[in-house]
Amino acid sequence: MKKIFDMKQERAELTASIRSVMNEFENKEMPGEKKEELAKLEAKFDNLNTRITAEEKQLERERLAGEVADKAEPHKRAAVQEMFAKALSGDPRHMQEYHNALSLGTDATAGNLTAPMEFVQELIKGLDDAIVMRQISRVVGPIGPAQSLGYPYRATEADDATWVNENAESVEETSLTYGRREFKPNRMSKIIKVSKTLVSHAPIAENTVREEMVYRIAAGGENAYMAGNGTGQPLGIFTASNDGIPTGRDVSDGNTATAVTFDGLMNAKYSVKQQYRRNAAWMMHRDMFKMLAKIKDTDGQYIWQPSVALNTPDTLLGHPAYESEFAPNTFAAEKYVAVYGDFKSGYWICDADGMNIQVLDQLYATTNQIGYLFDYFGDGAPVLGEAFARVKLASA
Repeated sequence: MKKIFDMKQERAELTASIRSVMNEFENKEMPGEKKEELAKLEAKFDNLNTRITAEEKQLERERLAGEVADKAEPHKRAAVQEMFAKALSGDPRHMQEYHNALSLGTDATAGNLTAPMEFVQELIKGLDDAIVMRQISRVVGPIGPAQSLGYPYRATEADDATWVNENAESVEETSLTYGRREFKPNRMSKIIKVSKTLVSHAPIAENTVREEMVYRIAAGGENAYMAGNGTGQPLGIFTASNDGIPTGRDVSDGNTATAVTFDGLMNAKYSVKQQYRRNAAWMMHRDMFKMLAKIKDTDGQYIWQPSVALNTPDTLLGHPAYESEFAPNTFAAEKYVAVYGDFKSGYWICDADGMNIQVLDQLYATTNQIGYLFDYFGDGAPVLGEAFARVKLASA
């Protein structure tokens, strides 16, 4: 914890140094040696920012592993959990015992396991910790046996009510229309490999497999929540779609073809209605933060404020700013570079029931490993396009 705090303090000092150099030469040509000094400071800033992100992720891994380990003590484990941990070894006896105990219909001889509810709940909890979008969006579901979860949304707003004479007829509403989002259990699949020696220790096996699944699913999920096309996968916030965030929510006014500006960001912020701005946040790639560190408002104050406290996000124009490695980071004409809006109201993530795992105990025998083929089912999509503004760079 102290390490992250110290690095954030160092990052704040670096930011101040970068801004000091920029302020010194704001209205005059910067000499070569100062440009070289600035480049070194920026490179150090980038490196430190990467280390902070990596350390925070590792801290989450350790915390999750510690919580699971506490629950994994033999005297606290339920019998089903113990049998499931043993079944992960691929031993036919343990697999058959687990299947018999739960009266499962899946084929034990083929290595198929249905994860117990506690395992899945811990997995989902780990996903919430690992994926930024799951932390700031609304997680709904599970989908259940219906195989889809419908959500009605307002496609076209109604006209305002009008004042009429006492005996006049009321004006009929003709503009208001509703649509329906369908969340479906899209499949995400992956094979992970774990040392047989490690798996032979049953209490450890379940925790190790779960932790590996968490971070494999986390990467796949976050990528789709950013840029998914909505076909057999979630619909991302950076994907222009009438079923999600339409192009009508793109804001490029004030930006250049290669960079965002204070005016451009303000235009994006205030293109979103007040009721959504109250809980709004920014989402962008880490490369965007370096650009933001140089931008001032009309009063000469820097608009991006780096966090120096643990578990506290950076802020941009008074709102939390989050970063994702899967957000776009190409700063060229007409490219998307950030999204601003109310994620808790406007973006839903839906998990399906259950988790299927196939134990591949022979396929990787030559490397003393066991493979685990797992299937995760879920979906995600923007449900309120008007709750967002997507920051876009200007045309060339």
